[in-house]
Order: sequence, then C-alpha cells, then structure tokens
Amino acid sequence: MSNFNRDFWNERFAKEGYLYGTEPSSFLLDQAHHLPEGARVLVPADGEGRNSVFLAKAGYDVVATDVAEEGINKARQLATASGVSVDYQHVDLQGWDWPEAAFDAVVALFIQFAPPAFRDEVFEGMKQAARPGGLVLLHGYTPKQLEYRTGGPPRADHLYTVELLQAAFGDWEILRLEAYERELDEGAGHSGRSALIDLIARRPGG
Repeated sequence: MSNFNRDFWNERFAKEGYLYGTEPSSFLLDQAHHLPEGARVLVPADGEGRNSVFLAKAGYDVVATDVAEEGINKARQLATASGVSVDYQHVDLQGWDWPEAAFDAVVALFIQFAPPAFRDEVFEGMKQAARPGGLVLLHGYTPKQLEYRTGGPPRADHLYTVELLQAAFGDWEILRLEAYERELDEGAGHSGRSALIDLIARRPGG
C-alpha cells in the first residue's frame, strides 16, 4: 500500500460532509451518453462515491475502487441512501493487478495524485481493463489550473496536456480530446474557475 496516499486521503475524507459534494462531475453529466446501456463500468480512485453512485442510478453495473477506507465508507453510505448497489473495493492502484478486458468502460475523474511513472502505470492499467471496443473516459486538470488553484494537485507534472493524452492513447480511437475552462461547483474540493481537459477513447477491436 502507498501509505502516504492512503493516510492523506483518509484524513481528508474523515471530515464531516462530502469534500467534492454528492452530485456527479459535470464532465460525467455531459459525457455519460457515450456509455452503452447497461455497461459494466470501472471507476478507479472514486473517493466518496459521487460518480459511481450516479452511474449506478443510471443503470450501469459499477465497480469502484479507492485507496482510502474513509472514502469507501462514505461511498457506501451514499449508495445506500441513493438506493443503489455498487461493488466498492479497497485498492491501491500502485502495483494493482488490473483486470484484463473486463469492463465496457473505465471512468477516471480527477485522479491526478500520481507522479509521471505511476500515472503511466495507471493509464496502461485502464487500457488493459477495457474490453476491445470499450471506452476510457478521463477528466482532469491542465497545468493552467496552477493559476486558479481551485482544486487539484499543486504540481505541474501531475497535470494533463493534450499532447500527453494524445501520446498515451494515440493507439486508440480518440472520440474527444479537449482542453477548456469552466466554472465548477463540486463541493469545497472543486470550486471556481478551472482549467480542464477531457479524453474519451475507444479500444480497438470489439
């Protein structure tokens, strides 16, 4: 286990309330239509569950992971309160044996805790987990976010650029790759003007 990450996130999630709110990411609201009906979806590093619960309420078969027990506990409470079932798994993505071609889609939102080498491992894991013809939906911050400081890590090498994502997923069919700015109101953790980037890519085959 990566104790630093686990302890850091447990401390953040142990506080009262939901750090990023209980409503889904604006990206997911805008882009969930790409997911096939009834899809089996993996949501890695899901935190307190707002996105996995949204997907479960929309009828998807959802598996979600997080490194922090406090996050999983809150996610389970949110799922119960919302009347849905999500398979929550306590997972450290560093060194995780990602499932092979097991999901119709991988939805990874604001998972920019990873330094470059670990990030590359996570990207490869996400690509491995999607079945042929399956999707990766990735959403996060660009380096311009360092000017706004309205969320995300304070390190440029943890943030995404169009060029970085093009290189990482260039062997897939890229359906959307766009950097843009938007006002976010997603709990105290993501609030205010934000420099964002979206990737939606399809694995070849299927």
